[in-house]
Amino acid sequence: MPPECTGDIYVHRVLSLFAQFSERLALVRGDRRATYAELTADVLRIAAALRDNGVRPGDRVLVMAANCFDGPALQLALHLHGCRVLWCAPVTSRREIDRFAVLADADAFVYDEAAELGAELAATLAPMPVFTVAALAAGERAAYVIDPSAPEPDSVLQTSGTTGDPKLVHHTQSFYRQILELADAYVRNGFPLLRHYSGAPLWLASGQITSLFNLCTGGVLFLTDTWSPAEFYRTVSAERITSTFVTPAMLYEVLDHPGGAEVDCSSLFMLNVGAGPATPTRLRQGIARFGPVLRIVYGLSEAVVVTAQPGLTEDPAHPERLASAGTPYGDVELQIRDDDGKVLGPGQDGEVWVRSNLTFAGYLGQPELTAETLVDGWLRTRDLGHVDADGYLFLVDRVHDMIVTARRSWAIFCRPIEDALGSHPAVRAAAVIGVPDPVLGEAVHAFVVARSAVTVAELQDHVTGVLGEIWRPTTIDFVDELPLTRIAKVDKVALRKLYAELRS
Repeated sequence: MPPECTGDIYVHRVLSLFAQFSERLALVRGDRRATYAELTADVLRIAAALRDNGVRPGDRVLVMAANCFDGPALQLALHLHGCRVLWCAPVTSRREIDRFAVLADADAFVYDEAAELGAELAATLAPMPVFTVAALAAGERAAYVIDPSAPEPDSVLQTSGTTGDPKLVHHTQSFYRQILELADAYVRNGFPLLRHYSGAPLWLASGQITSLFNLCTGGVLFLTDTWSPAEFYRTVSAERITSTFVTPAMLYEVLDHPGGAEVDCSSLFMLNVGAGPATPTRLRQGIARFGPVLRIVYGLSEAVVVTAQPGLTEDPAHPERLASAGTPYGDVELQIRDDDGKVLGPGQDGEVWVRSNLTFAGYLGQPELTAETLVDGWLRTRDLGHVDADGYLFLVDRVHDMIVTARRSWAIFCRPIEDALGSHPAVRAAAVIGVPDPVLGEAVHAFVVARSAVTVAELQDHVTGVLGEIWRPTTIDFVDELPLTRIAKVDKVALRKLYAELRS
């Protein structure tokens, strides 16, 4: 551990932890592996390369990289050097990338050669200094002298784009310090070292917390850019994976994969399920397949983990909790408020407000939206839900997805209908949106992926039987699959477009 590493930047503490884990395996991607000592050397070598190529502390560095082997070292090196890192998603549209590049107002650009758009973007940024990740990570450099007075680093990340154009989310050093606190608590509680299989890239907040948390607990981080249920089973079994993350859509693929039940997944300690609601029916299947290792997590780019429900089981005393997002995680404070900002009691639906050190600092270049979202230190999530008497959060919808029908001026939420449809044995997956209706104002429309023959009327009657007539879908379309965003969330923007196209 470099003796000069004595400043207040969170990376100094990270490197101190790495020194304790020195000879342990830290990173794996394909055939490449690195110990914590080698990872530390990579961080210092990249920091030296940044210095030697004229990148200064306080500079803004635009980065486009896939979930590459050198990604964690690059991030830590840039932050050690006191830079702002602006992570640009290589899988988004060129229009979004160009918009990001303008808002970033960067001093330098670094890209991973595996990201196809990296070289294209680099050609448009001249005379800005441009580097590849591989070039920064290669070769020998003069020792990097850590400057304890370097500016505090920060990051700008992209949202997942579920609600439209991705927003640029600004996280300061308090975000990273809180991840370190969570990692410390994990170790103090005596939980097992993690062997975490991660497809979460660093341009997402979930990728940031995944990488840093796992490395700072002394575990092994397995990186991948690809996904398939076959790869999931193969990797979990071969590498004795203890932890990973899947979206509901990915979980359904895993559960439906032929032969999956015969694969040895007994090493799993924590199978995180998030980025959207999974139906209780499918969660029961997951419990039956993997045991009490499923962990429901709810968060967003602006507050990466809000609630969690680990060790998911079927609780006879509280069967409804399979539909819960869990209880507040870490230092999170959570309130349910009405439209006027009044705090509501248990069982009352309203908007979810949260406060935490994991909460973002604002949207880059959007001060008005920031002021609407961050109010007196609280984050308005735009999600609707309620808490029960024991503090378990139940989400029912997004504010903008709530369906308002003229029938008794009733507000209809998508989540209960999706869960009801998902409980029918013929349904593999379902998603619900509100659509224009000349009489009702908005009507309930469902998209259903069927696993066996079923009629619209049968599904409508099933929802009526579970929830009541007011929740009955007015119309249903059967589709081969639900469209997903780039991080495997159900894409309701695409579903609204599909609904219009099918009726044009």
